[in-house]
Amino acid sequence: MCRHIGYLGEPASPAEALFRAPHSLLVQSYAPADMRGGGSVNADGFGLGWYPGPGSPPLRHRRSTPLWTDETLPPLAAAVTSGAFVAAVRNGTTGLPVTEAAAAPFTAGPWLFSHNGVVRGYPHSLAELAKTLPVTELLTLEAPTDSVVLWALLRARLATGEDPLTAVAGLTLAVEAAAPGSRLNFLLTDGATLIGTTWTHALSVLETPGSVVPELRPGPGAPPPGTPGSSVVPGLRPGPGAPPPGTPGSNVWLASEPFDGDPRWRPVPDHHAVRATAAGVELLPLTQELS
Repeated sequence: MCRHIGYLGEPASPAEALFRAPHSLLVQSYAPADMRGGGSVNADGFGLGWYPGPGSPPLRHRRSTPLWTDETLPPLAAAVTSGAFVAAVRNGTTGLPVTEAAAAPFTAGPWLFSHNGVVRGYPHSLAELAKTLPVTELLTLEAPTDSVVLWALLRARLATGEDPLTAVAGLTLAVEAAAPGSRLNFLLTDGATLIGTTWTHALSVLETPGSVVPELRPGPGAPPPGTPGSSVVPGLRPGPGAPPPGTPGSNVWLASEPFDGDPRWRPVPDHHAVRATAAGVELLPLTQELS
């Protein structure tokens, strides 16, 4: 199986988790600790996707080669600072192509997506679900792999305005019904929300306190809100999901395997989803109605 890492929080560099930590994603590419019979190395490609700034679409670096052979990503990761990113190393399913287009994270619009797992009986098991997609969509997929088809099915749900967590949960249950025993461990982010799932494989979460959220007050000598010359909008409040002023925000990591020995790492129970926002982390069973 593949390994992946997602982050949401204060701007940070992905270099520590990818290359410097004791059990970094680099180490997990050649010495993973928990493959559960899904191979022994993750050498069929890798990728990193990140957001260069608030509201910006994600950027991405992918290759079809083993992570340990790439000399470009280490300095690139050290130069990147982002409030959200997703990285992955791939162990391709036997018979599926090893190409750059098959490596996560996948992207469209504001989204980054990664799949760690396998769809049992692919491609036949996904045929009925794939019929819901436009033919042109199927004919122009990036690569003929189960992960790419899953991403197309999830994109279609997101395009209707479906809540991201509801979309992920709905896809998970639909694929499990069509292909029982599949491993459906997803990461999805739009830069403001990070969602992860466990479905017959592992995921761990690490939540650390961020900086104290400042109160929205005029600076010294500023005119009262709403008066001419004031830059403070009357009634200004933090955006949806933001923690109250004066409270610390959260930095959240989701990883197939913890990349360091921080005792705050917690395993996510199987068949659960994690949703992280600026307000904190929620843990929800995938078998219930989610929104």
